[in-house]
Amino acid sequence: MPDIRKAVTAAWEAAWDRGEIDALDAIIDPGYIRESAGSGTTSGLAELKLDILDVRGAFPDLHTTVDKLIVDDDDFAVFWTSTGTFTNALAAVPATGRRVQTRGSNQGTLRNGLVTYERVTWDQSELLADLGVPSLRSAFEGDVPEPVIDDLSGALSADALKGFNRQFFTGVTVVTTVDAEGVPRGLAANSYASISLEPPLVLICVQKTSSTYPALFQATHLGINILSNQQRSTVATFASKTPDKFASLQWHGGAHGSPLIDGSSAAIEAEIKERFQAKTHTVFIAKVTQSELSDAVPMIYKSGHFFDGASLDEL
Repeated sequence: MPDIRKAVTAAWEAAWDRGEIDALDAIIDPGYIRESAGSGTTSGLAELKLDILDVRGAFPDLHTTVDKLIVDDDDFAVFWTSTGTFTNALAAVPATGRRVQTRGSNQGTLRNGLVTYERVTWDQSELLADLGVPSLRSAFEGDVPEPVIDDLSGALSADALKGFNRQFFTGVTVVTTVDAEGVPRGLAANSYASISLEPPLVLICVQKTSSTYPALFQATHLGINILSNQQRSTVATFASKTPDKFASLQWHGGAHGSPLIDGSSAAIEAEIKERFQAKTHTVFIAKVTQSELSDAVPMIYKSGHFFDGASLDEL
């Protein structure tokens, strides 16, 4: 048994820490089955090797420690801790540059000294959750068989949904942040909502194809500016593909550097707490840390048109 413990530990560390995935061949049975405790999906040795390479590609400094390995006849359990820096993209999720520590355990069976079955409590979605990126598995749907993937299709036409949305009045916001080089970034959005006052939480939904999205995903804080009725040109700027949207704007940084646009009706800076993957978009949940108000009247948006918030008649 001591030899099995030593072999498993050595192969595990070689594969996860150094990317020497073929080291697993010495401890894993050809008929090996790996089951995810979270999703119930199963895979084999080839998929495990690809999973390791994917994770190591995203976390090149990954280091794993086997905290405890218990072997009882043909049953075993491994308890481990991994640390690494999210340096490169993982599937459809951009890198955040953050360091993470994650823990997990594997339970399984041995046959003739080889691992033939494992039930694992950890997968890539768990890793993203540890990074503050709870996943709906959409980022990994190519690896997850039906029926785990949510079917978001339906009989309702896009025009019908647009018709519904056109009847909804909203304000107009510009969501801002700074990228890794300190360059201000931003986009126009009306997908803002207040979640709660206590704690002070807000959300914003951003399409992944936006040029601001990578910087926003990596950021720790963001700014949300509610535009005034005097900022129609600002909307056009942030809805465009202009490379430097801040070149002709007056703005100031929040306490954590998020650009807050002068002349806005109101502005907040908030700390990003969670990033939920929602197919083509990411929903950012943030805790408000700074708020600024002005006397400027807000702009109103409905059905592709902008209106002066001062002209509203009270019912």
